[in-house]
Amino acid sequence: MDSLSPQLTARFAAVRLFAMDVDGVLTDGGLWFGTSGESKRFDVRDGLGLRLLLQVGISVAWITARASEAVARRASEIGSVRVLDGVSDKALAIRDLASGERIELRQVAYMGDDLNDLPALRLCGCACAPADATRLVRSSAHYVCSARGGHGAVREVAERILVASGSFEAAVEGYLANLQTPRSLDG
Repeated sequence: MDSLSPQLTARFAAVRLFAMDVDGVLTDGGLWFGTSGESKRFDVRDGLGLRLLLQVGISVAWITARASEAVARRASEIGSVRVLDGVSDKALAIRDLASGERIELRQVAYMGDDLNDLPALRLCGCACAPADATRLVRSSAHYVCSARGGHGAVREVAERILVASGSFEAAVEGYLANLQTPRSLDG
């Protein structure tokens, strides 16, 4: 992993809450509609990155304007992810989350990809954007990922937070310790 400036490293190290948009950040931004409703594609590596953050006590929240069964199901699979859907004012949602967690806004990382994310990005101590975010969002971010939304951008930021805070090894060890050992084929 490339080294970061001391200022950016300090922003990542301060994070206690990682909040993000869903469409275009956790997904590639595409929406599939069929007879059984809406479906979305999530990157499993992003999910594991979020589990690692949760393992060391960093809160995770998804803030989206859309309500989706797929989003609720994925959050449930990861565990302990707060989902705020139907949100039009993401900056207000960030303020409420920070207040509820009793943390300062400088301790919040937010990742967004489009214009409706700008107020939240401008509010947080660590503003992040996927590589394929809109130009204005990329220029407003403290950190622009090398990965695209839905293709590892969330994992990239999760690892940056863990490494900067000195928690990466503890997160990995905690995750591995909680894995169940598969039964042998012999019974």
